[in-house]
Amino acid sequence: MMELLDPRVDFVFKRIFASNNNKDVLLAFLNRIFAEAGEPALDEVVLLNPYTDKDDPLDKQSIFDIWAKTVDGRMIDIEMQLFNKYDIEKRTLYYWSKRYSGQLQESGKYRDLKKCVTINILNYSLLPGEQYHSVFHLREDNSGIALTQDIEIHFLELPNLKLSSPPEQEGLVNWLLFLKGIDQSHWEVLSMNEPVMKKAMDTLQFLSQDSEARRIYEARQKYLHDEASLRDAAENGWERGLQKGMQEGLKEGLHEGQLKAKLEIAKKLLAMGLNRAEIREATGLSDEEIESSNP
Repeated sequence: MMELLDPRVDFVFKRIFASNNNKDVLLAFLNRIFAEAGEPALDEVVLLNPYTDKDDPLDKQSIFDIWAKTVDGRMIDIEMQLFNKYDIEKRTLYYWSKRYSGQLQESGKYRDLKKCVTINILNYSLLPGEQYHSVFHLREDNSGIALTQDIEIHFLELPNLKLSSPPEQEGLVNWLLFLKGIDQSHWEVLSMNEPVMKKAMDTLQFLSQDSEARRIYEARQKYLHDEASLRDAAENGWERGLQKGMQEGLKEGLHEGQLKAKLEIAKKLLAMGLNRAEIREATGLSDEEIESSNP
């Protein structure tokens, strides 16, 4: 059986969900996400940065997020994260704020700003608890009253989905199992639950057979692995450096404290009339240190 590309690699994910020919795939996927959040289905979605052959997997300027817009102006940003980039919460808010504020033209009015939705699909666990789909809004702590509906952030944590076989009904779980790379023997059930998914499967199979797509995929996969390794090495190196610095600082602090105590003792012994030889033996201080204790 042919080895399939991993749909969790952002290059492949964007080819499947953000090609102009696959807008119906993206729409079906989004509607399952929104349905779980209790929101109405979308009738149409517009791709703002569809996949093109110019998306260079090694170019840091290439954007492998999916940017979309609803017919009523809501902005949607979907990002697939294969590895933990750390500080994802702050990073999410930063990019959400850029998308939100970026809507406002120089002469625009604040009331013209439309809701921005960020959807993070994570190949690692992030939040406390074991739920695979978390949704955040801006609400008052006690009453739950929403300050505004304009901010909405989803986290889909793939490792928290523990199912190993498809459910017997439609829903978001089917799409997440597909992204996790469930065995192809389950694909028929998945596509029966979610008919549009058959198009996503066909796209993945086509990409897996295409030599150029596989070349780009392997380059992108290597880039992501190398980036993650460098980030982990830097993070671990910083922690080791901090730990070493703390240990050295503690030793230095103890030494300074002991020296200060000995100098104080030497000062008192000098006042009592003891000679330097006796003080050296009692404290372990040098003649210069003993002299400095009695300015």
